Amino acid sequence: MSSHKIKVLVVDDSYLMRLLICDLLSSFEDIEIVGTARNGKEAVELVSKLKPDVVTLDYEMPVMDGIKALEEIMKKNPTPCIMLSAYTKEGAEITLNALSKGAFDFITKPSGSLSMDIEKVRVELYKKIKMAKKISPEKLKLKEKEPHKKLKGAKKISAIGIVSSTGGPPIVEYILKYMPKINIPIFIVQHMPRSFTFIFAERLNKLTKKKVKEARDREQVKEGIVYIAPGGIHMSLKKIKEKIYIYLIDEEPKWGVKPSGDYLLNAMADIYKDKSLAVILTGMGKDGSEGAKKIKEKKGILIAQDEKSSVIYGMPKAVKDIADFVLPPNRIVEKIIELA
Repeated sequence: MSSHKIKVLVVDDSYLMRLLICDLLSSFEDIEIVGTARNGKEAVELVSKLKPDVVTLDYEMPVMDGIKALEEIMKKNPTPCIMLSAYTKEGAEITLNALSKGAFDFITKPSGSLSMDIEKVRVELYKKIKMAKKISPEKLKLKEKEPHKKLKGAKKISAIGIVSSTGGPPIVEYILKYMPKINIPIFIVQHMPRSFTFIFAERLNKLTKKKVKEARDREQVKEGIVYIAPGGIHMSLKKIKEKIYIYLIDEEPKWGVKPSGDYLLNAMADIYKDKSLAVILTGMGKDGSEGAKKIKEKKGILIAQDEKSSVIYGMPKAVKDIADFVLPPNRIVEKIIELA
């Protein structure tokens, strides 16, 4: 067993899916499949026995399902888990629940014999396993610490833009959950597939008691509404005769992500100027950094998540030198309350 290889445990009740995942990963020289499991109970036992670096985890299994297995793994032997999700409403709901319980990330299962789809999954899974190997497991489960709410207001903000990627959904949920109702629009760009952003908005709507919705093209922006950028398309804004509208733009992204936070923050800087607040959360790469610079040029305020609380310290790191504040999630909420 080579020490430099990434040790992976593959968990799925389907023999064919286990075979497919193992086959997809075996083509990479730095990956070693150390075992497979047919259900969550086996997975928990094998994580303890084999000490894998990363686990790929299905959610629908007999004996013990993937969510329960994830909870047991994170409690007994914290290990980065990548969920295998279906392109269904139920699959999206379960996956988002898994992310809130400490799953590192997810991929959608191959849809069949389409070689392009399988190749895309192969590359995406490999990249996420490589990222997961570098993660300290204690970062994966957000330790909720209720923020202080009795703060004096400072500069009046007219709009908030949040850009988030890997590790971000639980942080976004936390921010909205603990933020009191404020009568300004909040725009969120969370990197996830199209079929997931609608479910993400529904989940946030239920859990945070805020009015959260997936944004629609050319809808007028209303105060007190939280708008989620739909997966696979950029969210921008336009001001027409003193009214502000959401515009969805189907263009190739600069940083390889779609939606990209840069589109949102650039538009916010132009429209809200010094009354705009940008928040850059955990994620790989530097999406949002270009828009963040423009926010700062227009005298708006920029908050970056701190390294200690970030699952992936890429996007916040790209803007930390120009940020007004570098904070953990509970302090981000406090600062938003203070400013808005």
